[in-house]
Amino acid sequence: MQQHEIRHFVERYFRANECAILEANDEYMTVQLTIEMDKELMNRPFYWHYIERTGGTPQPMQLTLITKSTEKTKALQGERLHFGSPRLHQIFRSAQKRGSFIRLYEEPDASQHTHIPLHPWLGLNVKISYQCDRKKDQILSLGLHLISGTIIEQFHEFLLKRKLTPKIPDYCFTISPLIKPKSGIGRLEQYIRSRIAADDHTWAEKAEERWAEDLALLDHFYEEIEEKPECYYIEKEALEQQYKPRIIVSVINGGIFYLLPRS
Repeated sequence: MQQHEIRHFVERYFRANECAILEANDEYMTVQLTIEMDKELMNRPFYWHYIERTGGTPQPMQLTLITKSTEKTKALQGERLHFGSPRLHQIFRSAQKRGSFIRLYEEPDASQHTHIPLHPWLGLNVKISYQCDRKKDQILSLGLHLISGTIIEQFHEFLLKRKLTPKIPDYCFTISPLIKPKSGIGRLEQYIRSRIAADDHTWAEKAEERWAEDLALLDHFYEEIEEKPECYYIEKEALEQQYKPRIIVSVINGGIFYLLPRS
């Protein structure tokens, strides 16, 4: 994840959670947290317990996040944000918890005034993990048009080009889906299965070869022992855990998106 992508993601995260962006540029941003977001991010349970017990006036904190190192930001009081930083991972966890499912609507151009149809799409972001003694993760973003059944990849990038809002815009109406979301999820699941089946699985074959080589060494070490000790079976099981190829698909988040039809 590049710095400009981190910067864009974090700003969208705070705006989506109704935090005021007091100052923002390519180098840093300063955010006024809401009470809810202060409780979630700033780890001040004693402060909030005191305020709630005494009826005091709450004062949520401001947070300055630095995304680019410059002469100006070197002297700035704030947290440096980069891929792998604890604060960014905390924001990722919060976004996943809060945004596991969402419903958004596309805003039309100002030139369009009345009776604008919005078509339903089901969006799903999933992580495909290829695991053996090595690991590779792949993020797949899929969109299913709930009228035609069309499936597109890179749906997240598709959405970034659109202006989305949590409330249906004026003069718009939604088209009822012909494909129900539950059925749509089944279609996307089948698409993912077919995509995985079409992948190159040389990695799994190589892992099984390495597994067989280490297992042969283990058997050779104990070959003169007729009754194998418990440690032999423990090591054998450990080799299986280490080398056995596995493909794990996990859902990151998803949503229903009502979008303007495209020709």
